[in-house]
Amino acid sequence: MIVTTAGALRFTDFSVWYGARQALHTVTIAIEPGIALALIGPSGCGKSTLLRACNRMTELVPGTRHTGTVHLDDGEIHAREVDVRALRQRVGMVFQQSNPLPRSIFENVAYGPRLNGVPDGSELTDRVTEALRRAAIWDEVADRLDDPALALSGGQQQRLCIARALANDPEVLLLDEPASALDPGATQRIEELLYDLRGSVTIVIVTHNLQQAARVSDRTAFLYDGRLVEVGETSALFTRPREAQTEAFITGRFG
Repeated sequence: MIVTTAGALRFTDFSVWYGARQALHTVTIAIEPGIALALIGPSGCGKSTLLRACNRMTELVPGTRHTGTVHLDDGEIHAREVDVRALRQRVGMVFQQSNPLPRSIFENVAYGPRLNGVPDGSELTDRVTEALRRAAIWDEVADRLDDPALALSGGQQQRLCIARALANDPEVLLLDEPASALDPGATQRIEELLYDLRGSVTIVIVTHNLQQAARVSDRTAFLYDGRLVEVGETSALFTRPREAQTEAFITGRFG
C-alpha cells in the first residue's frame, strides 16, 4: 500500500459560534496525513462541529462564524481564493445516515467524478470500479451496477456512500457516526474497511462507541464542552490518560 503524504490538517486556536452559542473554544490540533483520528466525547461537546469544520460544512448553518485557522496541507481553507467545491472534493464526507442518490449503483459513484469533469468512458468506469473496490463492496455489486442503489441493504448503502466519497480521490475522509444505524455485522464491515483505508487517506471519525474508536483509530481526541481536553495515541489515551476528565469519561463515570 502506498502511504499518502497529503491530507495533513492543522487547527490553530480555532473557535466556532452558532449565533450567540460558542461550540468550539480555541482548539489547536494537528492531524498527520494518512492516520485515523477518532473524536470522542459526550453529546454536544463539539465533535461534529470540529469534523464539519474540516471542509467548511459548518458554514451551511446560518449565523455561523469562526476565529483561528484551519490548514489543509500548506493552505488555509478559509482563504479568499479557496474554491469550496474543490475543497470538498479533497475532503470527503460520510454522514450518520446513508444517503445514496435515487439512481443506479454505478451512477451514485460516478456522480462526483462526472461533476468534476471526468467524461463518460473507460476513465470514469475505472474510477468507479476502483472506488467500489476500496470501499470493500465491489464483489457484492459487480454484476448489478445498473440496479437501484436504494435496493441495497443499509450496510451496503453506507459502503456505497464511502465509495462515492472515495471516487473523488480525496486526501481526507470525514465520517460522522458512520455505523450507528447499522447492525453488528454491517458495523464490523465498516470498521474493517476503515482499518484497511488507513495510510492511503487521512480519516477523521466521530463516534460515541469507545470500543469502535479503539479498534479503528491511530490517535484519539477527547472533547468536552467545546474544548479539546486531550489527544494522543489511541492505546495510550485509553489505558493511560493524562487528564482526570478523560479517565472519567472512558471509564463511564460521566457522559
